[in-house]
Amino acid sequence: MTDKNNQLDQKRILLIHPLGYRKEAAGHDISRMANIMPPLGLAGIAAYLEREGFAADIIDCYAHPDSDALILDYLREKRPAFTGFSCTTSSFLDGVRIAELVKAELAGVRTVFGGVHVSAMQEKVLDDFPVVDFVVVGEGEETLTELLRAGNSEPAGVEGVIFRDGNGAVVYNGYRQTRLELDSLPFPAYEKLAGYPDAYMLPIFNYPKAPNTSCISSRGCPYACSYCDRSVFRRNFRYNSAEYLYGHLRYLKEKFGIRHINFYDDQFTFNRERVVDFTTMMIEQPLGMTFNCAVRAEHIDFELLKLMKKAGCWMISLGIETGDPDLLAQHRQNADLDMLAEKIRLISKAGIRVKGLLMMGLPGETESSIRKSMDYVFSLPIDDFNLAKFTPFPGSPIYRNIHELGEFEEDWEKMDCMSFRFIPHGMSRERLEELFIRYYKSHYQRPKVILGYVAMLWKSPDSWRRFIANFFDFIKFARSNKRLGSDGE
Repeated sequence: MTDKNNQLDQKRILLIHPLGYRKEAAGHDISRMANIMPPLGLAGIAAYLEREGFAADIIDCYAHPDSDALILDYLREKRPAFTGFSCTTSSFLDGVRIAELVKAELAGVRTVFGGVHVSAMQEKVLDDFPVVDFVVVGEGEETLTELLRAGNSEPAGVEGVIFRDGNGAVVYNGYRQTRLELDSLPFPAYEKLAGYPDAYMLPIFNYPKAPNTSCISSRGCPYACSYCDRSVFRRNFRYNSAEYLYGHLRYLKEKFGIRHINFYDDQFTFNRERVVDFTTMMIEQPLGMTFNCAVRAEHIDFELLKLMKKAGCWMISLGIETGDPDLLAQHRQNADLDMLAEKIRLISKAGIRVKGLLMMGLPGETESSIRKSMDYVFSLPIDDFNLAKFTPFPGSPIYRNIHELGEFEEDWEKMDCMSFRFIPHGMSRERLEELFIRYYKSHYQRPKVILGYVAMLWKSPDSWRRFIANFFDFIKFARSNKRLGSDGE
């Protein structure tokens, strides 16, 4: 039995999802108003650790920004021996801040960092940030379990971990040599997320029903695009079986009343047989649920799309990136815009909404390429789109020589794809911002798009409720960028 007065609970860990910026700014963050996604990685790790005999709890600072006091209260009451942090590049420094807060409150607690940023930076994290005790590289379930089992011992034999040895030297044990069988994993511990599912929400107009949520049914991607981080799963690709997937959705429906799912997979349809089996189950044994997914154009066909529609597929997202074929060929495999356009028309023909995923500011971007991209996108039956500001992240192939390709301001806290940190040769930040706003305005001023959003009054009434509730914040955001849209053309 743990003596809470002077000992730490060696079988307990607090998992923390940092906000990434000052809590005072959270209420004005347009991205949070539109979308708060549950930290699925932490929920999955918590479920795995609990199955292995450890106590794991989660505090999600992104969903609940004013969480510092909650973290301190937890430390005083539960006295965990470990705290774990899952960080993106933009949230990493906030994770460091919280880790310092944790160490100041609870002597002897050890801090473990995981996620895409530290998996890419590896030993440099421990070299530069003394508050970090361990880094987990790659998948976290088995590595973190073995690290907790080691307790106060040096984790010399634990694959996938970086630590300081008794002499203070940084030691990296390398990637794990074996990979998890995904069907062997328990469903994520959604119940450990405070306020779930109501505290989380998909992007406005991206779902028909609430409550809704996200889940992951695969890991990795077999492709090697220049802008994608591959430090966690590398080029390995695995997926849950159709049976596991159907059981996961049934669990979410029965336990939490979920009515719509967004599959947060890079390649949902990569294995066609799996999707056929899953959709057949959804048709023959209906759950009363709909779903979204992301695909690559190479891995869909009209027969599959019709089956997906019948099974409840509401929207499909595709990575277009840019409508300039020459620019796309520099950054992506199989850069065939004609084939992509054909598949987008097939999705629309099947009665499924289409969302295009695009980037502006890639290395090699010009005003001409942006105009070509706009012409391409607006020629297609795309119902919704997301235009990200290209950001070169550690772990992506292009990061290695990014300074040769333009001007890069590597400010981690601002590397969230919401601002132009990289400026391609021949462009300026001001001009990119002007063209970015014009791109968005041009899309939302199209009659077809306007009618599509009007139709959401009955297709997605909850989206309109949220839009109206945040109307003045959206208007304030739009007005703050209004000057960027007027360029005399």
